Amino acid sequence: MDTNTHTAQLPTTIRAYLDAQEARDADAALARLTPGAVISDVGESFSGEDGLRRFVTEAGAEFTVTTEITGVRRDGETWVVGHHLEGDFPGGAADLDYRFVLDGERIERIDIVVVP
Repeated sequence: MDTNTHTAQLPTTIRAYLDAQEARDADAALARLTPGAVISDVGESFSGEDGLRRFVTEAGAEFTVTTEITGVRRDGETWVVGHHLEGDFPGGAADLDYRFVLDGERIERIDIVVVP
């Protein structure tokens, strides 16, 4: 993950989640989520401890991917973190927005969407 100054404005919880996801550390990632958290990855939803753990450890694991954070912004109460991915997945490159909704100090929802 790119650790440039874009991420300095993010809440600590989101930075820690992104680091844990990058490391595929499910325990650390799950500790940042509310018990009822939902992750939607390009239309597929994951919830419950087993589903969220599976997402963190398995999503994209079959590919070799480099990720660069391209920007951070607020959209109302939602934090949006842009990612540029390159790798050996179909298409070879993709731009995604991770849209985080917090509930206090924990993440309630993450929507991962393709940027057209």
